[in-house]
Amino acid sequence: MIDFEDFEKVDIRSGTITGAEINDKARKPAYVLRINFGELGEKVSSAQIRENYRPDDLIGMQIVAVVNFPAKRIAGVKSEVLVLGALDEQQGTVLLTTEKEVENGSRIA
Repeated sequence: MIDFEDFEKVDIRSGTITGAEINDKARKPAYVLRINFGELGEKVSSAQIRENYRPDDLIGMQIVAVVNFPAKRIAGVKSEVLVLGALDEQQGTVLLTTEKEVENGSRIA
């Protein structure tokens, strides 16, 4: 169990994927994503989501991500945000998306 105050420290925001390329250096199949978070700017993430998505499928998709973790170097990529997904045993990773389009950078509560 965590306190609600701990949850409030996690900054989760909406963003729209503007670019997706295969990360050839990753040990597990991954993409390098460029994501527009509105006033927070464009951020980069390395995401292991290739089992369900092609680059063209991802462009324009509005997703949710944690934006206040420290940047982490993953397979040569400075990953600035953690894209969130459901980890399903049969389907693999399924991205969390907004049901309706909202302004990029909107806080998720």
